[in-house]
Amino acid sequence: MEKATKAFEIIASGLSKPDDERSTADWVFEQQVMPHINAVMQHIPSQYLALGTTKIGDEAFTLGNIFRRHGRYKQAVELYERALAGYEKALGIDHPHTLSTVNCMASVFDNLGQYEKALEWYERALAGREKALGVDHPATLTTVHNMAVVFDKQGQYEKALEWYERVLVGKEKALGIGHPHTLTTIQGMALVFDSQGQYEKALEWYQRALAGSEKALGIDHPHTLSIVHCMASVFDNQGQYEKALEWYQRALAGREMALGIDHPHTLNTVHNMAIVFDSQGQYEKALEWYGRALAGYEKALGIDHPYTLSTVHCMASVFDNQGQYEKALEWYERALAGREKTLGVDHPHTQNTLRGLIGLPNARGKPNGLRAYRRARAPKSPRN
Repeated sequence: MEKATKAFEIIASGLSKPDDERSTADWVFEQQVMPHINAVMQHIPSQYLALGTTKIGDEAFTLGNIFRRHGRYKQAVELYERALAGYEKALGIDHPHTLSTVNCMASVFDNLGQYEKALEWYERALAGREKALGVDHPATLTTVHNMAVVFDKQGQYEKALEWYERVLVGKEKALGIGHPHTLTTIQGMALVFDSQGQYEKALEWYQRALAGSEKALGIDHPHTLSIVHCMASVFDNQGQYEKALEWYQRALAGREMALGIDHPHTLNTVHNMAIVFDSQGQYEKALEWYGRALAGYEKALGIDHPYTLSTVHCMASVFDNQGQYEKALEWYERALAGREKTLGVDHPHTQNTLRGLIGLPNARGKPNGLRAYRRARAPKSPRN
């Protein structure tokens, strides 16, 4: 027990850098030491984690963050629960450390597509932060921003914009109009306009975010490149495929230089370029770029990470478009199994894969396809 707990302490203390101070090298290092973290977690006694001290809370919170960043959501929740129990016992329910853990729990449920549960936890974090820190504190505004993100994902676009506007006013007041956190909210509002199909308005707000980010952070900063990537997506949505590829190429070149070729953000751009080639009917080229993204995701994140499974799903769609229905069925089944395991059967992405699978002309005649068809058609059980 003593060796395992000492290893737990050492790993947690060596990886406790705050998010806003982290670099790509930190992410890569976490990936490299993940096998050691897994080994330690298998041997750490549950009674140690249940002691409920601030120190153990800090350690569990640090490792929970690592698992969350790397898409290991189940392990993240388990560690956040340990951290929360420790903080509540040692510090109280309204302490900033406790509320940060609540906010991170909400983030995991958001990533899992459990949007109502995410909002429930964000509401708890928001009420505590408003009480303990004030309505205009950056931490409070972060929770408001995160809730706006969830409303956008739910399709509650007007509510999302309302909450983003609240954040924007607060951040401009507390941090200034050119602060990176303010620019993140401007980018979030652009995302909503994009989701609404208001592409010109989205581009207008992205341009505002881009100008601010280039000035504050530089043209090759990861945040700047994220905006470039998002603008490319709007051009794709508009059917301006050549312009989309041009902007994706800019994002890709910058991300490869700033983050490396195997970083998830770099691979996201590779994946999205494949989407454009697919939209253009360049199916072989799309499969080539999806294959590149898939190999990178599997290496960096694992075979069951949501990003990996998104690429598997998209490759199935290309095979479908090509009329290679047997191959499409095989890849949809792979995506479906992974998404059910990682995200759950009711997640929108899982349901999207189900729709793709049952839409294949050969699906209902296959055992797995028939089961998926029946499951998709079955009434949902009450949520009570």
